[in-house]
Parts: sequence; structure tokens; C-alpha cells
Amino acid sequence: MLLQSLVYIAAAACLLLVVYLVRCHSSPLRKVPGPTVSLFTSLVLKWKEINASRTVYIHELHNKYGSVVRVAPDEVSFTSWPAVKEIYCSGGSGYDKSDFYNLFRIYGRRTMFTTLNKADHAKRKRILADRYANSNVMRSVSMDGIHERSSAFVRRCTSTSTSKTSEVFMGLSTINNHALHAYACDCATHHLFHPNGSDCLGKKEDEDMMHQVAADDSLQYRLISYYSPTLHRLFARVLSLFVKPREVPLADNYVLSTSQRTDAASFTLMSRLEEKNGELDSIDMAAECLDHMVAGIDTTGDTLCFLMWELSQPRSIRYQRRLAEELRNNPRASIDQLPLLDAILCETLRCFPAIPMSLPRLVPQGGRTIDDFWLPENTIVSCQAYSVHRTNRDVFPDADRFDPDRWLAADGDADRRRLLFAFANGGRGCVGKHLALAEMKTLLRDVYSRFRTTPDPSMTEESMAMADQLISTQPLGRRCLLQFHPLVDGATEGSEKQPVGDL
Repeated sequence: MLLQSLVYIAAAACLLLVVYLVRCHSSPLRKVPGPTVSLFTSLVLKWKEINASRTVYIHELHNKYGSVVRVAPDEVSFTSWPAVKEIYCSGGSGYDKSDFYNLFRIYGRRTMFTTLNKADHAKRKRILADRYANSNVMRSVSMDGIHERSSAFVRRCTSTSTSKTSEVFMGLSTINNHALHAYACDCATHHLFHPNGSDCLGKKEDEDMMHQVAADDSLQYRLISYYSPTLHRLFARVLSLFVKPREVPLADNYVLSTSQRTDAASFTLMSRLEEKNGELDSIDMAAECLDHMVAGIDTTGDTLCFLMWELSQPRSIRYQRRLAEELRNNPRASIDQLPLLDAILCETLRCFPAIPMSLPRLVPQGGRTIDDFWLPENTIVSCQAYSVHRTNRDVFPDADRFDPDRWLAADGDADRRRLLFAFANGGRGCVGKHLALAEMKTLLRDVYSRFRTTPDPSMTEESMAMADQLISTQPLGRRCLLQFHPLVDGATEGSEKQPVGDL
């Protein structure tokens, strides 16, 4: 009897396998280029995600198969501008998001970032977008706060004695390792909560809070809970021994308490949320603010880290010299009136996108044709900035080389800017883009108008390789030590004092 039951079970399993293989072979996605295994299973892709190598894996597939690649039985990745336009810009804000974004809900609530359909997103964006408009970001009360924090950053990195350089290096490996993230956090919370923003550059308790957010390494844990909820539910305690759950109590306490205050300045996001308290409850407001704070820390901090590192390399020192000259010759110019500064930042965003991951969307009802391939509804489609910026070599020739001059050429400027995918595209692109650009440009002007930077001798190229965190881009060695050399009488080369600090 037992043997007969086993036979029936084996026969049923074989039948199910045959049915599954037939369905895979008859899938419309079989015509899409890609590795054979991706037609039958998504396990390879999921394994790459959990091991933090999805971005590189997808890029390698694009290098092998072209601008359209099947990466799973129900998922296709693209890199061309027509695909970017269709997926993210059609109808104003593109296709709806996939449930992958459920990973990023906060306090169990959906924020603007995690809303899945266009209607819900549009409703939330109408509440928030006003505070991130460039006209509001560039208001004097907003920019004054950014300037104050930029000055604090420069003081922190350059206030050490020249006679203690080696000792400072040992200390700064812990003290200033996250100085850029501290600056980014202070700027973000200034825009969210002023006058109740953080002071990570001046207060240890605030820096501890920021560090807890910046060091959060819970993505693997969340991916397992997303892909295998039953496994996660049964073995959560065991899993937590190997992968870290999300724990940011200091940030939670800060945001929950600060969002309860009623004295936020008129330019802040909190003041806008208070105006709309009939539409959002206190937890919704706190979730939105924490989401914006976390996003602002990693993206701005990581981008500035890679930018300053690249400018400090011998291969790019000429750009640093030219930037110092531009800043010296235009001391009263607005940050939006400095073309080389803008070009250097654009090239950094191209080479080191703060969010390198794919941004998954769902093909709408009825299916769509993208890049000449028809895809059925609910197929997951996406583009990732890392590959969009490197595979379109007609727009970005010599794409692996850091070359800010490409952004100064009038020819092809429109093509380059529409393919710059670091902030995504369309109506669901990064709402904080103008704030992030203002923060980065302000700090770069304050640093390179007064200092020249070089790598600390302890640093290596390998330690500054991009570590794939899906939702952020960090140096593999998780540190970036730079020496600051004061410029004397506006000089940019040859007349500097000794280094005064590390970053």
C-alpha cells in the first residue's frame, strides 16, 4: 500500500513537472534573450540578491545578451531609453510598482515611496511635493541651514593639528568614518523638522542615531521574509543569528517624538504634514519622515563619498584643480551657475549611482510591447541605473571612465540628461532630487574652494570598490579616509600646507 502511494506521488510530481516545463516553453518570455535557466526558475536571481550581487549579475547579463534580458520566468530587465520612457514615464508616472516595495514599509504603513499604484502615489505626492520643489529648497532659510551644516563638516574634518596627522588617522577611522553621512542626516532632518533637526556633526547621541541607520544591514533578512514568509515565520530566531533583522530604535524614537512637535518652520516637510493632518494620522506622518530621513542619509552620503574619493585620485586631480579655479573665479555665483561643479556631480551620479538596484514595475492589464518584445500583464519589468549608464555607449562613450567633460559638451546634452537614471525618471522619480543636489553642491563648493584632497596612504582602490547593497552603494571597505590640504592665497597646486585632517 505504501509503495503504491509513493508511486502515485511520484507520478503526480512528474506530471506537475511536465506541465510546468510546457508552460515555461510556451511563455511569451521564451523569445526574450537571456540565460536558459531564467526561463524555468528565479532561484539564481534570488540567490544573487540575497548575496548582494544582483546589480553586477544583471549588468553582466546585459553585456552578454544586449539591452533586453530575461532574468527570471516572469521578469525582464532593460537599458534603452525607449524602455525607460515606457516603463517609468508613460501616462506621467509609468507602470505600477511590484510588491517588492512591501519590503520598505515603515511601522507597517505605506509611504509615498512604497505606494504601489499610481493613484495612491499621486494622492500622497500632492501632499509632499511642494516642500521639495526647487523654489522651496533654494529659499534662504533652507539654504542657510545647509550652509551651516556644510561649514560644520569642514570644521570637523580640518580642525586637527598638523603635528598629529598619524594619530588623527587612527582616531578618525572611528570618529569621522561617517562624517558625510552625519552631514547628510543633519541636512535631511533640517528640511524635515527645523528647528528640531539633528546635530550628528556636533552631538554624539545624534551621531549614534545616524550611525545606526547608516549601518543597517537587514536587507538579507527582509528578502528572506519576502521570498519565503513561511520559512521566516518558522525559523525567525535562527535566521537572526546569521542575518540581521532591522533594528533602528534610536531613529524610531527620534522621529516619533520629533514628529509630535508643532513648531516646525514653514519650509519643512513636517509643517506641510501638519497642514494635512486630516488625511494622515501621526504614525503615517512619522513613517513618511523616517523614510525620507533614511533615504537622504545613504544616497547623499554615499554619492559624496565616491565623488570626493574619485576627485582625490591622480587620474582625476585635474578636475579638482579646475573645480577650485571655477570656485575661486566665481565666489558669489549660485551653486546652479557653476557648470563644472554640475558636470562633476552628474558624472559621479552616472558612475556611482546611489541606488544601483533595479526599480521593478508591473506590465499593465492587456500586456505591452517594450523594445519590440510583447510582454503579458503582470510581468515584472525594470531598469537599473548602473547598467543604463554604462551600456548606452552611443550616449556615454568610454562609459567606464570618469569624464566630467562629457557633460560640458552641447552636442548630445539632452540625450545624456534623459538617460541619467540616478534619481529615476517620470512622475515617480526621486522627490528629494533638488534637495540632494543642493546639499552636495554646497559641500563641494565649501571644501574645494579652500582645500585640496588626497587619499590617505592607508586607503586602497579595492577598499573603495562599490559594494552592492541594492538600495545603497557603499565602499567595500566601509571607510574613506582623505587628507585635506589648505589652499594658500587661492592656489590650487604646489603651495599647500601640510594635511590637516582625514575624512
